[in-house]
Amino acid sequence: MDSVSSSWQQDRVSRLACARISLIYFWRHGRLPDLANPATFTELVQWRKLHDRDPRFPVFADKLTSKAIVADRIGPEWVIPTYWHGTELPVEPEWKPPFVVKARHGCNQSIFVFTGRENWRDVRRKSRRWMRNDYGFWLDEWLYRQIPRGILVEPFIGNSAKLPIDYKFYVFGGRVEFIQVHLDRAGRHRWILFDRLWQRVSAPSADDPAPPSTVVQMISAAEELGREFDYVRVDLYEVNGKPYFGEMTFYPGSGYDRFDPVSLDAVIGKYWLRAKRPENTASRNKA
Repeated sequence: MDSVSSSWQQDRVSRLACARISLIYFWRHGRLPDLANPATFTELVQWRKLHDRDPRFPVFADKLTSKAIVADRIGPEWVIPTYWHGTELPVEPEWKPPFVVKARHGCNQSIFVFTGRENWRDVRRKSRRWMRNDYGFWLDEWLYRQIPRGILVEPFIGNSAKLPIDYKFYVFGGRVEFIQVHLDRAGRHRWILFDRLWQRVSAPSADDPAPPSTVVQMISAAEELGREFDYVRVDLYEVNGKPYFGEMTFYPGSGYDRFDPVSLDAVIGKYWLRAKRPENTASRNKA
């Protein structure tokens, strides 16, 4: 393919991606995104999907390679061990439950094996589907298509069969500004947004959890992991007073999740825009 044809093809793909993103964004948010001059958090996620090809993104988002980064930067005690990784699960499970089967190259692709009485054939069938599917294509999430397809098996770190609370740290230019707390992910799932001082900023509710006992260490760890990026979300857990690393996400909710109140979208976007300023980018590159 000559350079003219290649350029035309890339332009066509870009226009299709913009159209697809705009349609989905309108469906989710009730308005079209400003992709030329993004100002809100969710618009900035769309801009990143279209334009930012930072080669570090796939390495940090890969559920396997990120463990080595975490162990090196904040210590191996933060890392959930890997029982096994590969491209096809064995015919019979080789690990004592409870454990978790997950894809290394995508999100929301996890199967919890609590008792060992689960249908292993179904588990293998689902994992094969993960391996076949091109995760990230339909939502234009470039980085996931750069991660080698694979499957991980890890020990389950919760108590009994209850999923641990998920703490998602919004890191802008190496500083945690917000903490999103996900409750009851296997049941009445809902989330609350706090600032770094654990003051609620999302809509009021009656079930505000207390901060984890290791919140100070968790903030420090998230800031160390996200120090060179203008924005990244670092997901952590605390189980029995011990913090653990979950994953790092560069496209939270693919930019389609709604904030409550809606005004939070613009408020959070300002932190990202500030971190993107040339002087702030330069200081991170020197660190």
